[in-house]
Amino acid sequence: MRKFLRAISSTILWSYDRGSWPYDVMVAAIVLFVLITPRRWFHDQPPNTSMSSAGVVLEADDPVTHVETFRLDRSLLGDPPFRGEPTAELEQKTHQILSDSASDLKSRSFKIESIQPVRGNDGSLLYYKVVVKR
Repeated sequence: MRKFLRAISSTILWSYDRGSWPYDVMVAAIVLFVLITPRRWFHDQPPNTSMSSAGVVLEADDPVTHVETFRLDRSLLGDPPFRGEPTAELEQKTHQILSDSASDLKSRSFKIESIQPVRGNDGSLLYYKVVVKR
């Protein structure tokens, strides 16, 4: 009985020397558990690395004029490469992000009215404010 309790405590505390047969059995059991266990038991999903709606937030919606204001995370567009008016490339990229992410705009045509970088007190870029007209 004493040997059995010592074996259980050694297994729990992982006190076997590397290369011993109990150590190898425990490592094999762990590897088998990892490889054989169905993924659905743990409900883990890989993070979605595509541009998702997490970086796009609807701030304001005017149903009369069909103008919507969105907040885009700065990581979606990066630092503003423009000083005055946004470039056509930036508008195209913003249009693609909004049509992929914003559920209201997925099946509709829309035009980007303005893209404004919003900066904090220290001058760092916080987010982009994008005005869209449907």
